[in-house]
Amino acid sequence: MATKQSAVTSDEVCTTQVAAQMLGISVSLVQQLVETGVLDAWKTQGGHRRIQLKAVLDYKNKLAGSMGREASGRATILVIEDNAIQRALYQRQFTAWDLPADFIFCENGYQALLQIARRPPDILLADIVMEGIDGFEVVRTVMTDPELADVSIAILSGLPADELAARGGVPAGVVFFPKPINYDELRGYLRANVAQRVRKPAPV
Repeated sequence: MATKQSAVTSDEVCTTQVAAQMLGISVSLVQQLVETGVLDAWKTQGGHRRIQLKAVLDYKNKLAGSMGREASGRATILVIEDNAIQRALYQRQFTAWDLPADFIFCENGYQALLQIARRPPDILLADIVMEGIDGFEVVRTVMTDPELADVSIAILSGLPADELAARGGVPAGVVFFPKPINYDELRGYLRANVAQRVRKPAPV
């Protein structure tokens, strides 16, 4: 995102705060969408982001019909895994467990951020090592967003302890499952979290 003088008028651009209000998502997610090029924007000489209003409206149209977390009595679980074989293994296991949950699979961190903007999950299961936006970046984004404070997060990774430590370690409040995954432990974690979610009363 370059710093430049804009030739457009002020009513053709907006700030990240205004874009967040228009899209019904957090400022931090808007910033991620800008940094990944989803929303066309630039920085002023003073370092302030300016976003093309048309880009915001176009993105809002793409989100039409997505109402965030649905009060359907089912939890939403977002899984980030770039390995197709591992995704297939997860799908087979999760289907066999018959949890009252909807599973959404993303191949990379970029897809995950877009999905989180469309429909914030109740539970996030994140691989770490991926091309581009990695799992740690997605986890940090979720953890620093006040609107996503109640998302339960687990990291599923084959990274050895020293490499995890070099990346900052497992954040406080995040559960770590080493690969190969102990599916009995993962099932217990998901069952407990899903049960807690579906017992919550629907917002008035």
